[in-house]
Amino acid sequence: MSESASNVVYLVIAVIDFVIAGWKCLALLRDPTPTLSLITVNFVASGLVFAMAAPAGYRMLGELTGVPSFATLPVYIGILTCFSLLHLLTMLWDPRLRQSPAVLRRRVTVWSAAYLAAPAVMVVAFCSADLSGPTDPLKFNTNFAGDPLIQVFLAVFLTTLACGTLNTYRRCRKLNPADPRFRHALRSFGTAMLFVFGYVVCSVPAITLAALGNHALDTVGVLGSTFGSIGALITSYGLSGAAVGAWLRERRDIKALQPLWDLVVEGVDEDLAFSVDSARSHRLAWNVGFNLHRRVIEILDGMRALRPWVSPLPAAAVYAAQEQEASRGTADGRPLSEQDLQAAATAAALRDAAQRLQAARLEAAAQGHAGHPQPPEGPQVALPGEDTPASDERQRLLRVAQALTAPLVTTALQVVRVQRSAAEVPEGQ
Repeated sequence: MSESASNVVYLVIAVIDFVIAGWKCLALLRDPTPTLSLITVNFVASGLVFAMAAPAGYRMLGELTGVPSFATLPVYIGILTCFSLLHLLTMLWDPRLRQSPAVLRRRVTVWSAAYLAAPAVMVVAFCSADLSGPTDPLKFNTNFAGDPLIQVFLAVFLTTLACGTLNTYRRCRKLNPADPRFRHALRSFGTAMLFVFGYVVCSVPAITLAALGNHALDTVGVLGSTFGSIGALITSYGLSGAAVGAWLRERRDIKALQPLWDLVVEGVDEDLAFSVDSARSHRLAWNVGFNLHRRVIEILDGMRALRPWVSPLPAAAVYAAQEQEASRGTADGRPLSEQDLQAAATAAALRDAAQRLQAARLEAAAQGHAGHPQPPEGPQVALPGEDTPASDERQRLLRVAQALTAPLVTTALQVVRVQRSAAEVPEGQ
C-alpha cells in the first residue's frame, strides 16, 4: 500500500477499534469478567497500534521523540500484546483446560512469561541499535535489516508472533464450544491468525534478502502489512460480530413490541412506563438490552393491569374460528402452531379488554366521574400463556405483538361484537 492509502486504512481501523473498545467498556462496567476485560484491552491496544502505524502517526511520533523510527517499537510491542491477549482468550475458553485449573494456570503462566520476555528483549535491542537518519514508515524492516541489533529485534518479534498465531490457530481448530458466540469468535480467530501469519511469511524473505544487501523483495515485505490489516479486521469481527448481531436483534424486537406496548401500557396507564422515555425507547441506539428488558416488563405489567377487563369470549372465538377454517380447508397457508394460536387468542383478549376499558372510561367521563372506572364484577379470566417461563416471555410477547393485526384476530373480535350485540351479553362476561 502507498502511504496515503495506508493512512486511510490504518486510521479507519483505529477508529473502528476505539468505537468497539468504548462499547465493550460499557459492557464491562455492567458485567466485569476476565474475558471481557481482555477483549476490551485488546481493542484499545489495537486502536493505538493502528493509529501509530499509520504513516502520519508514525512520523508525528518520530518528531516528538527525535527518533524518526521510534514508532516501530510501540507498534510491534502492541501487535504482540494484541495477539497474546487473543491467545490467552482461547485458552480461557477451552473447556478441557477449565476442567483442570492447575494445567490452565500453568499454560497461561508459561505463555504470559514468553509474551513478557519477548518485548523486553526487543526494547533492549531496539534502543541499542543505530536508528539515525530518515526512514520509510512502511519499509522499516528492510531499511534497517543490515543492523545486527535490528535483526535480533525483528527475529524475536516475528518468531513470537508466528508461534502465538499458529498456536492460536491450532487451538481454534480443536475447540467446539457449546455457546454459538464462542464458536463464531473462534472461527474468525482461526481465519485471522492465518492472515497474520501471512505477514510473517511475506516479511521473513524480504528481511533476509535485505540483510544480504538485496532489496528486490521490499515490496513483498510492504504487502505483508496488508495481510496484517485484514487479520485485524477479521479479529474485530470475531470479537464483536455476534454482539452486533444480538444488538440488531434486540433493536428489531423492541420495534416489533411497540404496537403491543402502545396497547397495554400507553393505552391503559402511562404510569406503568419506567420513564417518560419509554414511549420512544425503540428509537434509542444505546443500552438496547436494558430497553428491551424494560419493555417486556412494562408490557407484562400492562397485561396484568388489563386483567380485570379480560373476557373469555375473544379467546374462545379465536379457537372456534381456527377450527372452522381448518374444517372447511379455508385457512390461508399452513395451519397455525399451538404457540401462534395461543398468541392470537391472547392478542384478541387484550384488544377486547383495552376496548372495554376505553369504553368504560368514556362512559365515566360522560357521567362526570373522575378516577379509574370500576371494572366488571366476577372472577378474573386468565390470559392464554400466563404460565410461560420467564425465559420464553420475550418470544411469546413478540408472537402476540405480531398477531394483533392478524385476520384471525380481527374476525374473532367481529364475532364477539355480534354476539354481544345480539344476545346483550352482560358487561361482566
